[in-house]
Amino acid sequence: MTMNALKLANSNPYAICYLKGGKENPRLKGTVEFFPWATGSIIKLEVLGLPTGNLNNFFGFHIHEKGVCEDNKKFETAGSHYDVGMNLHPNHVGDLPMIYSNNGYAFMLYYTNRFKPDDIVGKSIIIHRMTDDMMTQPAGNSGARIACGIVIKRRWMFA
Repeated sequence: MTMNALKLANSNPYAICYLKGGKENPRLKGTVEFFPWATGSIIKLEVLGLPTGNLNNFFGFHIHEKGVCEDNKKFETAGSHYDVGMNLHPNHVGDLPMIYSNNGYAFMLYYTNRFKPDDIVGKSIIIHRMTDDMMTQPAGNSGARIACGIVIKRRWMFA
């Protein structure tokens, strides 16, 4: 990533998602920010309160097709992974790299050319309890949905 991309990632995002954990993970919270860059998006993630009770430090991380986060339904109302074709997992447009937790905290900066921020406004972001195996269809066998947030367009931006 160039220095200009890093400078961009420290500015105001085009779109943002506020993640909130479900009943089983009430301390889990974070933000996912989306910046237009080149032919795609820079994604900046910061999460606190990821589960630390087992040896799993990796968590599935996906964009889902519906902008609905109903905790009482374990976030299942967010639908399947977002895709714009007939792609198989892990090639859905919404398949993102796994989150690596450091004692419950994660930070990641990532570039993808699969979508631009405008394409995912109104979709949801889901964190799954387990590692995405990158093979199992249709969603990588990454376990329960433990956090959810809806991608919204920023209403204001500063130069």
